[in-house]
Amino acid sequence: MSRSSSLIKALKASLKASGLKYLDVANALDLSEASVKRLFAEENFSLKRLDQICELLGMEFSDLVDIARQSSQIRTLTIEQEKEIVNDISLLIVANSALNRWSFEDILSVYEFSETELIQYLAKLDRLKLIELLPGNRIKLLVDRNFSWQKNGPIQRFFEEKLVMEFFSHRFNDPGEKRQVLVGMLSRASNETFQRKLDKLAETFHSLHLQDEKLPVEERFGTSVITGMRLWEPKVFESKRRVKDERKF
Repeated sequence: MSRSSSLIKALKASLKASGLKYLDVANALDLSEASVKRLFAEENFSLKRLDQICELLGMEFSDLVDIARQSSQIRTLTIEQEKEIVNDISLLIVANSALNRWSFEDILSVYEFSETELIQYLAKLDRLKLIELLPGNRIKLLVDRNFSWQKNGPIQRFFEEKLVMEFFSHRFNDPGEKRQVLVGMLSRASNETFQRKLDKLAETFHSLHLQDEKLPVEERFGTSVITGMRLWEPKVFESKRRVKDERKF
């Protein structure tokens, strides 16, 4: 989608959200309703008219540009796109690096790719619309700030199946590491309260991640957090139960 098309699409969405129709725009521009419909169909607006419509909407032109940019960004890939990435570990490494806003030079300095190989991987990500590979090998992310891998999709399963055991087979004694195991008995209400706090904690992590994107890559470190909560006791305990507990949560 061209930039002008993105702007017009954002303009239509903003008008709809505000409950405004073509007739309202026509009155603001001192045109007929038919003329306004033709302008939208042909996507032929002058900057002056765009400013007039933005004024009608009570927004700045820069606000419209932001809306257009956000609406054109993707939040997830398709299952097939994720399969293509996860089937090539080198491509997954480059994708993960790009999502963490590493530059071409950053990736090249850390991983054993030749310049040609890295360009080829970035070109694949460009084709998948995850990034845009710009002149000078600059990387422009095309994903929304809230981008995430498909829930239970190929990439999420890869990390769960291949890396969870590796993650936990560690003592968590080094700087920057922490492990807590909490065991207790909670009511339904307390369980839900604690889950909400976990959601808030995840939001804090995400906010810090976005804040630190501005720092040089050498000042940022790959950090993983896994939280889990379920009704569970060790199987060796469960096997000793006299009567199976049939209570429903």
